[in-house]
This record gives sequence, C-alpha cells and structure tokens, in this order.
Amino acid sequence: MRRALAALAAVPLLFSAAACGSETASIQDGSAGVKVAGQVGAKPTVTFPTGDPATKSSYKVLEAGTGPAVKTGDQLIVNLSVWNWDGKGNALQGSTYDTKTPETLPVNEQLPQLLRDGFTQLKHGGRLLAVMASDLTTPAAGQTAPAEPTKVFVMDVVGTQPKAASGQETGETLKGVKVDNPGGDQAPTLTTKTSDKPSKELVVKTLIKGEGAPVKGDQTLTVHYTGKIWGTDKEFDSSWGRGEPASFPLAQVIKGWQQGLEGVPVGSRVVMSIPPDLGYGDQEQQGIPAKSTLVFVVDVLSAA
Repeated sequence: MRRALAALAAVPLLFSAAACGSETASIQDGSAGVKVAGQVGAKPTVTFPTGDPATKSSYKVLEAGTGPAVKTGDQLIVNLSVWNWDGKGNALQGSTYDTKTPETLPVNEQLPQLLRDGFTQLKHGGRLLAVMASDLTTPAAGQTAPAEPTKVFVMDVVGTQPKAASGQETGETLKGVKVDNPGGDQAPTLTTKTSDKPSKELVVKTLIKGEGAPVKGDQTLTVHYTGKIWGTDKEFDSSWGRGEPASFPLAQVIKGWQQGLEGVPVGSRVVMSIPPDLGYGDQEQQGIPAKSTLVFVVDVLSAA
C-alpha cells in the first residue's frame, strides 16, 4: 500500500490512526449529503453539499455487489478515490483509477470499526462511501487534535488477495531442505535440519508455479514466508506465524530476495537458499549468526 501519490500513500496511516483512536458509532446510509456518480469499476465523481464539512464519520453502501461476501480477515483489493472535504476546494487527493494500482486493505483491527462494518456488508463488485471526520481519532493527553480536513473515500471492492500460493506443484526440490505443502490456505512446513553443505550460490526452486505476471524488480510485493537457518532448523522469522502477509518494495530487501524473486510468477511458492554474501554477510542480525546461509519458503501473493 505504498504508492507514488502522497495522499494514497498516507491512506494506511490514516486508517491505522483512526483504528487506534476512539471508536465512533457506525452510521449506516450516512452519506452526509455527499453524492457519488458513476459506475462501479470506473473513477467516480463526487458532489459535496454547501456549508461546513461533516464532523461526524459515517458510511453508506452505494452498491452491494454480486460476488462473494466480504468477511472479517479478508485482505481486500480495492480501487479507491479520496477527497479532502474542507468546505472550500474539496480537492481530489488521488485515485487508484489514475495510478492503475489498486490498494490492499486488511479487514481487521487495523481498520476503524466504521469501515469494518461497511465492508462486511459488501460483496465483491460493491462500492462503499466513507466520510472520515476528526471524531475517529482521540488526541493524546495534553495534545490538541491536528486540523486535518474531513476525508471522503469512495471504495470499489475488486476482490480479495489470496492467502497462499496457488497453481500446479512442480515436483522440484532443494537438496538438504524439506518443504511440506499441506494445500489450501495452510502454511507450508519448512525443515532445514541437515548435514548437507549449503551451496555457495543462490539456489531458487519453484515448488508451486503461479499463473500471474512475473515479478519485476521495482515492484512492491505482498508475500507469506518462513525463514530458517541452514543446518539448524532455527526459525528466525515468519509472516505465517504473525498471521499477516508482509508487503515491501523488492528493491529494499536483501540481495538474495531481490535476485531470487525477480521473474517469479505471482501466485508461486518458491524455496530459496541464500548464501551469506547475498544475505547478512559477516554481520549478526537479530539472532542470526554471521555468515549464515538463509533458507526461505515464500508465497508470492501479489506484486504492484
């Protein structure tokens, strides 16, 4: 959820701040006088009422949708447009219909209750209007609330992000490493306890080949992964264990990931053996000994 447009890049921060603040009551069908025109699947047009902006947050289901129902825990893929409702210019801050890169929003406690209530009344193909005012945030003791304008979001539900790799198992293996693929949305099991010596080169094996576009080096990926140290079976990190996939620009992670994941089709599951010079080298890193060979099993869920 990190885009070039500053307003859209701030969207997750806005939602997180609201989620950490006071929970305002959800007002169903609360458009606050805002009118939205246009079809779902295209950039909407918004008309604001005259006078001061709304000071109470609300939402309205504009289109219910006809696809699968949205559920708590879904990683929703949405096209969204956001406006600053300041009672003056009411300027459009950005739209994913312009950037052609939908956002992914988790339907969980990271979102304010108002949005969780709204989204879970939708199905795929639905459209939600949300008016997010200052009543969603509570200033810290001794501080005053920032003079942020009320924001208006129009969000179209495109679908949900997959929770695991999907596609055909290839039968490929990595000598010395075992990966059990339980199927469905369950996490794979990675075992790296072995007496075999690791390769001094990067080794990447595709366990499940996805049907999406190949990953590009300048993209932001969303992945599930588990990382262990070769030979010890010591797990040092796992998004599966945290219950949330991770998102990051591929260009900002270790070289082994950059080289190993570029070109991998979205939807794939790969296992990678990363030598020290493409990992953390001679530096100990959060309990990972220096000169460790790292092993990751990675599900590439999306790339944008």
